[in-house]
Amino acid sequence: MQNKSKRRPVIFVTNDDGINAKGIKALAEMAKQFGRVVVVAPDEGNSGMSHAITIKHPLRLKKHNWGNDIEAYSVNGTPVDCVKLAFNQIFKHKPDMLLSGINHGSNSSVSVFYSGTMAATIEGCLYGIPSIGFSLLDYMPDADFAGSVKYGKQIIQNVLENGLSNGVCLNVNIPAIPENKVNGIKVCRQNMGTWREEFDKRTDPRGFDYFWLTGYFQNDEPEATDTDEYALSTGYVSIVPVSIDLTDKPEYARLSQLFENSSFSEKQSADIKQHKSIP
Repeated sequence: MQNKSKRRPVIFVTNDDGINAKGIKALAEMAKQFGRVVVVAPDEGNSGMSHAITIKHPLRLKKHNWGNDIEAYSVNGTPVDCVKLAFNQIFKHKPDMLLSGINHGSNSSVSVFYSGTMAATIEGCLYGIPSIGFSLLDYMPDADFAGSVKYGKQIIQNVLENGLSNGVCLNVNIPAIPENKVNGIKVCRQNMGTWREEFDKRTDPRGFDYFWLTGYFQNDEPEATDTDEYALSTGYVSIVPVSIDLTDKPEYARLSQLFENSSFSEKQSADIKQHKSIP
């Protein structure tokens, strides 16, 4: 009896740096080794867009000829627009995996809240698809993605074989060091830190003020050794499992007990409402 060939996985690749970024081409070529690749990405850079969606103008889908068995499209919208439109218009069935990146620049720590790369990853997770966001700590357009590809393959293979827990996606960051200097992979927690925004105020030739966003990242726990920031600073690829449920479980339990045990009765609440209604 002849064995039926196993269906190749369908892998959806997107990003926030745009369809022409070097990082997404490296990611698509890497993903091609694991299955059929479909790329849907913004037509231009959309860094820092977080989970924004487009509602003020229509979206347009343009097909690109990438060859090499990769189906590619661009969208005049955000990374999340790309994911939503792809699921609605391109995929007849859910893909087996979503990969976002490889981003030019870090998305570690609280950058996950601003990142278009991770917003696309989280959107895939909301659709119930194993999703991974990849970022390289190098902002240069011509960055070297050799290390990202080497360790990215290991991570993709692991997730394809073992899956991810429901409602969880991965935030992967790769240090900007030569491939042979990377020490390996560490699963970490998200570092606690904040971006300290500053604005460079300037004046245009007509006398009107304008501002450029600048600033710096402040690590609020520099001594911690189990965070993504520490792993990256010591030459490791960091993996942070990200949950789409933002509920803080300990605080949920504390507040539930606090309000359930409150002496503030329903009758008192009704009395206050009645009092407020008196002119």
